[in-house]
Amino acid sequence: MNTTPSPLEQHRRKTRVQFSSDSQTGIRGGVTVRAKRSLSKEDEKLLAAMLNPSNPQDYIDSPAFREKLASENIYDKAPDIQKPDTSWYHPVMDDLSPGKSRTVKSSQQVILTGAEEKVLFHQFNYARFCVAELQKEVWTSDSRKPTPEQAEQVLKWYRIAEKVREQIAETNLALVLAMAKRTRMSEVDFADLVSEGNMALLRAVDKFDAGRGYKFSTYACRAILKAFSRQGMKLSKYRQRFPTDFDPKLERSNFLETKRADFERDAAEEVKRIVLDNRADLTDVERTVIEHRFGLESGENEKPMTLEQVGQIIGVTKERVRQIQNKAMEKIRLELEMKFLGTKKAEEQAAEGQPQRTPERPEELVALN
Repeated sequence: MNTTPSPLEQHRRKTRVQFSSDSQTGIRGGVTVRAKRSLSKEDEKLLAAMLNPSNPQDYIDSPAFREKLASENIYDKAPDIQKPDTSWYHPVMDDLSPGKSRTVKSSQQVILTGAEEKVLFHQFNYARFCVAELQKEVWTSDSRKPTPEQAEQVLKWYRIAEKVREQIAETNLALVLAMAKRTRMSEVDFADLVSEGNMALLRAVDKFDAGRGYKFSTYACRAILKAFSRQGMKLSKYRQRFPTDFDPKLERSNFLETKRADFERDAAEEVKRIVLDNRADLTDVERTVIEHRFGLESGENEKPMTLEQVGQIIGVTKERVRQIQNKAMEKIRLELEMKFLGTKKAEEQAAEGQPQRTPERPEELVALN
């Protein structure tokens, strides 16, 4: 039986996190300690990304991180801070409903004091500091592979940092809506504006230094406005490169219009051949009236003659020209029906004497040229 792993399995084994040689057991105080539960695929993927030497963890340093009992002082002794309520946050849905408002109720909004912000940012950056220190330990070790304890510590501090980061961002979501409403640009979609503002808010959380004594909202507002400006410039450059606006007509099929135009053109050519070949048994006067009235033998730049002009040529009144035209059109119609609908049906309609409306103006007949 062939036990050679597949190429996909070989790739997974290469990218899977490898622990050090004592990953299954370890010695602590003369007591053998077994490694904890194995990591899930999601944890392995996350750990591989965190321990990649090309992805060092950055953080805003503080002297408090290197004090004794720093973790206890920053987390255990920190005051409880109210969690934000984000049930009101659905900006895109509100934008589609004119009757609704994006105003945040005071009972739903959490406003942090400067001291509370400093606590949260200390917790956030201390967790990232711990991840960075664990990365250095793994990268400087002889095996360059983490022990199970180090792997679990990296995952633990990473998730703590993400949790605090999410809390800070959710508490300041109202800033994004306020800035988007103030700088609403007609050429930028509101959903794109809010999305760009949210990304700027997250970047501001990563870069903010609470030790300088400023409020986070001061720093975040400028970062969000800069992101809006970059979005507008990007769209402006795109419009300069592709100046054509979206045309809904381009998304609609013109199949029916094309088929109808082809049919009308074929019918017009058939009528023209009937007249020129005199397949409808037209008299000389009737042919003269039809040819002048609809410009069958005139050039492209010449307009069809009016009833009065044709009457002057053949020496009758325009009313008489109208009668001759109607009689000739009836003969042409009968010839068309005999060709396309069948001789029997056309003869039955002619025998019954069914009234048929014939065009009275050149515009009502399909263009023959």
